[in-house]
Amino acid sequence: MAGTAFATVPAIALADEDRGEQQGRIEWQQLTPAQQDVLAPMREQWDQLPPGRQQALTRGAERWESMSPEEREQVRQRVERWKNLSPEERERIKQRYDQFKSLPPEEQDRLREDVKRFHDMSPEKRRELRERWHQMTPEQREQMREIWKSKNPEDRSPGGERPDDRKDDNRRHDDDD
Repeated sequence: MAGTAFATVPAIALADEDRGEQQGRIEWQQLTPAQQDVLAPMREQWDQLPPGRQQALTRGAERWESMSPEEREQVRQRVERWKNLSPEERERIKQRYDQFKSLPPEEQDRLREDVKRFHDMSPEKRRELRERWHQMTPEQREQMREIWKSKNPEDRSPGGERPDDRKDDNRRHDDDD
C-alpha cells in the first residue's frame, strides 16, 4: 500500500508545498501511523527535506487517507499521465499552473467555472469546440479570449456563440406562456 500511495502523494502535495514554508519542521514521530504508512518510502530522507516539503507531503498523505478508492484511482491515473508526458509538456503545464496561481482569485474562479461548464457539455459538443479552436488563427484565438474575458459568466456560452444561438437551451418562448 505504501509504495502505491506514495507514488501519488507527491503529485497531491506539489500544489501545497509553498504554503508549508512558513511552518516548522515535522519530526517523523509526529506523523500519525497512517501518514507514516503512506510516506514510508520517504523515511530515510525525511529529516533532510525542507519544512515546506514536509508540510506538503503531510497534507498530501492526509488527503490520500481521506479519499475513496475511486478518488485514489483517479489520482493514480493522473500521476501515470504526468509520468508519460515529455519534459517539455511538463514544463509547459507547470508554467500554466504558475500563471493561473498568479491571477486574482476572481479570475481563477471564473476560469474554474468555464472549465466546469466545458466538462458538463456533451462529448460531441466538446469535440466540436476543440476542432473550431484548432482551426482558428492565433489572432482569432486571442480575440476570442478577449471577448470571453469581457462577458459575464451567465452571458458566456462555449464556442463564442451568443446565448440565443444555442440549440439546446431551455429558454422560454413567448408562445409558451
